Amino acid sequence: MNHLQDKTEKPRKKKHLTSLLITLVLVAIILCYATEAYLRHYYHALDTAVAATASDETVTVTNPDGDTYYFIPSDIRAGLIFYSGGKVEYTAYAPLMHKLAENGILCVLPHLTGNLAILDGNAADGYMEEYPEVENWYVGGHSLGGVAASRYADKHSDSLSGLILLASYSTRDLSDSGLNVISVYGSEDCILDMDQYEKARQNLPPDFREYVIDGGIHAYFGNYGEQKGDKTPSISREEQQDTTVDYILYSMNPEE
Repeated sequence: MNHLQDKTEKPRKKKHLTSLLITLVLVAIILCYATEAYLRHYYHALDTAVAATASDETVTVTNPDGDTYYFIPSDIRAGLIFYSGGKVEYTAYAPLMHKLAENGILCVLPHLTGNLAILDGNAADGYMEEYPEVENWYVGGHSLGGVAASRYADKHSDSLSGLILLASYSTRDLSDSGLNVISVYGSEDCILDMDQYEKARQNLPPDFREYVIDGGIHAYFGNYGEQKGDKTPSISREEQQDTTVDYILYSMNPEE
């Protein structure tokens, strides 16, 4: 009796394993398609952003590998490696990077995998070594890009001077890092999770600098059009970016 039972159980187990494998394969296929569909839809850079990827008399813009953009001033005062916001085309931040470079900040804008900084947390690797003459390096980012930048800063605080958060917050404890942390967001920003922002405040050094741009919104740190959920701004995109540059420059060199 037991012998017959063993013979019937083996085909059943084999059939069960086959069904399980088929199910797992189908789930994997569905997840792949879903991920591809999710990453395919993102905020595209406006024409004004594309125009800012060109060199002019004050800033040299290069794109040697077809991915990373370098905004190089004639006289470099500091360096910034910038993580773009979640599902935003990275060149949308070219105008802001160009404005900073006009004021002596060498800006590096890397292309992030799937336009998601969380998939490319170590995107800042290697750039500081390319410019050993630059003494003060910052990492920064917008929205989810700022979160990724804070994680990078946590791991590399010894080689960085500071962190720049635009409508973002740190998920890592940087309170004793010695980093110069600069936080900027718009008063009309309805996308930044302010509850999370306030909770994460304790992760920043006690002397971090915080600025709220009156009339500013979430999307105006970049040039990628309107973002769903944002409020109506009372200032222009250029005004918000100019103010952001002023705050960053002052915070980098408060004695000037």
